[in-house]
Amino acid sequence: MLYREAGQFKTSYAADQQLLPIRQDRVALIVLLAIAYLAVPVVANDYWFNAILIPFLVFALAALGLNILTGYAGQLSLGSAAFMAVGAVAAYNFELRVPGMPLLASFALAGLCAAAVGVLFGLPSLRIKGFYLAVATLAAQFFIPWLLVKVGWFSNYSSSGVITAQPMQIVGYVFEQPVEKYLLVLTVVALMALAAKNMVRSAVGRSWMAVRDMDVAAAVIGIPIMRTKLVAFAVSSFYCGVAGALYAYAYVGTVQPEDLNLDMSFRILFMIIIGGIGSILGSFLGAAFITLLPIFLESALHAITQQFGLDLVPGMTSMVQLLVFGGLIIFFLIVEPNGLARLWQITKEKLRLWPFPH
Repeated sequence: MLYREAGQFKTSYAADQQLLPIRQDRVALIVLLAIAYLAVPVVANDYWFNAILIPFLVFALAALGLNILTGYAGQLSLGSAAFMAVGAVAAYNFELRVPGMPLLASFALAGLCAAAVGVLFGLPSLRIKGFYLAVATLAAQFFIPWLLVKVGWFSNYSSSGVITAQPMQIVGYVFEQPVEKYLLVLTVVALMALAAKNMVRSAVGRSWMAVRDMDVAAAVIGIPIMRTKLVAFAVSSFYCGVAGALYAYAYVGTVQPEDLNLDMSFRILFMIIIGGIGSILGSFLGAAFITLLPIFLESALHAITQQFGLDLVPGMTSMVQLLVFGGLIIFFLIVEPNGLARLWQITKEKLRLWPFPH
């Protein structure tokens, strides 16, 4: 009764192929965006913006990029954080070396630089797949940050090793306050998520899914395997590159390739596993889960230790986080391989029949 499309007739092909054909989905999206743009800036404080909302949006964009490659195209990658590092360093150098370069143009060009690097490291996918491809992309995670650190030109020969990102300025307006950075990041992520949703429904997205399901059959029906895989690597790396630029400018304020290490790549991989592989919504659900879980665990550990009068051992929080992450990965792979997005889909299916038995 609550989620039924009965009576919602389609009278044209455009109406039948629209992004959200069910009215309830359109209303839910409008309400969600209204809350994000209008309510959250009013009720949230600086801690929420800096520690929760901005990193959630940045990692959701990076997870969305990896989900395009792994979930839709079926190509494994362990170098997402390396492509984020390329985007962060490229945006810094575009702003530094090109006078008058608009900030958003720097972010777009940073994404294109990451896409070019992604295509380069995606070339092995033309001959290998599965675990071997993951190992090949792992090389990018070790080589790219090392190169960005060792070649002084990328950091403008900084002697301290700390590269401060330039102020975010668009059309003369400087985004300094956390709420302003949040709104900018939210706008970029929302537009790119909308583009990804349309992309996976297009001929390009259908080609990705055909190669993912059975590449031999896809080649038989005329899908160019080489171009399809490389486009997937390019688009995925573009999203990760923009996420890396947002990470450096809106979140941490510094451009440090060492921070975007292998641990970050695994964290992004955990996001799409927990959220749902092959799902746009799953990227956001997984990013929210992984972002909020450490905060919840830290608060729970402090509460438990204070309750029993114990001292919190240094490093215990990070150790518990690793144990919980590992346990959750095993749990989702066994119980619900399609992640939180599948649970939401099941909930909607039950709402279609509620309150009748089923």
